[in-house]
Amino acid sequence: MPESKLQNGHKSYTRVWCDGCYDMVHFGHANSLRQAKALGDRLIVGVHTDEEITKHKGPPVFTEEERYKMVRGIKWVDEVVEGAPYVTTLETLDKYDCDFCVHGDDITMTADGIDTYQIVKDAGRYREVQRTAGVSTTDLVGRMLLLTRNHFRQGQYEYHVAKEHSSTMGQDSSARSPWTGCSQFLPTTQKIIQFSDGKPPKPGDRIIYVAGAFDLFHVGHLDFLEKAWEKGDYLIVGLHTDPVVNRYKGSNYPIMNLHERVLSVLACKYVSEVVIGAPYSVTKDLMEHFKVDIVVHGETPVMNDEDGEDPFKYPKYLGKFVTVDSGNDMTTEKIVDRIIRNRLEFEARNIKKEKKELDMLKKMELKENGY
Repeated sequence: MPESKLQNGHKSYTRVWCDGCYDMVHFGHANSLRQAKALGDRLIVGVHTDEEITKHKGPPVFTEEERYKMVRGIKWVDEVVEGAPYVTTLETLDKYDCDFCVHGDDITMTADGIDTYQIVKDAGRYREVQRTAGVSTTDLVGRMLLLTRNHFRQGQYEYHVAKEHSSTMGQDSSARSPWTGCSQFLPTTQKIIQFSDGKPPKPGDRIIYVAGAFDLFHVGHLDFLEKAWEKGDYLIVGLHTDPVVNRYKGSNYPIMNLHERVLSVLACKYVSEVVIGAPYSVTKDLMEHFKVDIVVHGETPVMNDEDGEDPFKYPKYLGKFVTVDSGNDMTTEKIVDRIIRNRLEFEARNIKKEKKELDMLKKMELKENGY
């Protein structure tokens, strides 16, 4: 059992437990963990194995090793427990010296349709936080299966998105699960403030600047940012707008819109600040404004700007440009390829998950109405 600080025979701090699949870690996961950490002093996160997830939910997109690494990269996480059981028990909480378990206000069920948190709920060792509307792993998998740009279009397209998505899921749009159904994420300044440390660089800090799409934030991004962060003291990430990403990525990228990508990157423990809608070329004005000491890029190919110039021309001229090898060849395109190659499995997974949630919703409604 982990050591606890004691005062008069009692712990002097609160240990909070969270667990889950954390497959395709996104800002919704991060927001849940941020809220959980706020309820205590130390956050311990249990991550399920591939075998357990496949049994209860369907095949995960990422391997367990990739998922362990991603959760460790979230700045509110203090400890990660590998291979945590799918059903949360009092024995698990006691084993890791945790006072209570925290989960979002959605439902997680076993293959048999049982609430995985019922035991800790009955024992009064459960707390609930608000789920982030507008994003889920199911939704992101659905976007990739459709591979449309509708997730960052507005207005007249919203009805089309809901209709197209619901037909893919095999459900009528009026009978969707409220937990994995398609809904629009509405960004606010408050949400960005909650995710941001808000700390300026200290005098003498070596400031690093990187830029890119960081779409479907993944282990390749995480490893690259860690390598970049090691080059200095304060890491600024420039995030390109959706049209700019579409120009150099082509097809239907980005999968996640700019606001979603901002929060996903801000949740990373290596990131100090984000430039929202950064210019594609790293200019003299940008470097002087942020007092950039070094510009870092990975070993992925770089497309010239619209004027035909190298976007890193100015930092290279100053001798302030370096490339780093993250040691990880994961890309957003490879993730999409995993989904497409296993399309039938993931479509079945999404439909199965939503059906279980709708069945649970009906039971809850009947119970509330006294049936």
